[in-house]
Amino acid sequence: MTKAYWISAYQEIKDADALAAYAKLAGPALTAAGARFLARGLPAATKEAGLMQRLVLIEFDSVDQALAAYASPAYQEALAALGKNAVVRDMRIIEGV
Repeated sequence: MTKAYWISAYQEIKDADALAAYAKLAGPALTAAGARFLARGLPAATKEAGLMQRLVLIEFDSVDQALAAYASPAYQEALAALGKNAVVRDMRIIEGV
């Protein structure tokens, strides 16, 4: 089975308190759904037009598992805590090689 990776790049954080409330719920929700957090935080270095923005890299056993984690009630609760305007981020789920 091919692993999958969930990548979140935070372009802007407008409400740090909402992000903290989200993180408190999202971490346990995703871990319970099979997520393994591989990296999170600011880059140690940026190259080739890279941006100094918060990144999160999460591994799942499959794309289906990652999609199910996103759709889970527990993660949807975390998204509700984040709200609509607290952050601007780019989220992607990609299949490993």
